[in-house]
Amino acid sequence: MLSIIVAFDKNRTIGKNNSIPWHLPNDLAHVKRITMGHTVVMGRKTFDSIGRPLPDRKNVVLTRDQNIEIEGVQLIHTIDDIFRIEEQANNEEVFIFGGETLYKQLFQYVDKLYVTFVVATYAGDTYFPFMISADDWLLKSKTKGLKDEDNNIDYYFLTYERRRSEEVTSA
Repeated sequence: MLSIIVAFDKNRTIGKNNSIPWHLPNDLAHVKRITMGHTVVMGRKTFDSIGRPLPDRKNVVLTRDQNIEIEGVQLIHTIDDIFRIEEQANNEEVFIFGGETLYKQLFQYVDKLYVTFVVATYAGDTYFPFMISADDWLLKSKTKGLKDEDNNIDYYFLTYERRRSEEVTSA
């Protein structure tokens, strides 16, 4: 199963200058809890922004560069490679970890969305490319994030599942 994990603000901003425009340690811990032990697939720019493989996860980086080598990372070169990884995952979730281009290419194929919604607006240069429509997505959980001195922004953890056609007609 393919899932997207993403944090965005009111304008669906996800990044600026190849980094996250806000600081929310609780979100980082949340992402770690959800993805631990799973496969995370990201574009090369997203990997570069992190700077290292994420521990205790299978890290997969999609890149056009056929000559690049990154220790601790499985490199792939086509979207079809992601589908092969999904098939080999034996019904385990495979997380699409970003960035914007990868979200655009795979949104139509994912079954679940894990969204950290930041209740603020930030300047950015990369965005989550889709609105999340209630016609297509069912909100399964919504949890207000803890606000404290280290996490001083209002935010919510949202989980959506793609509606099946019978759910849309009965909704």
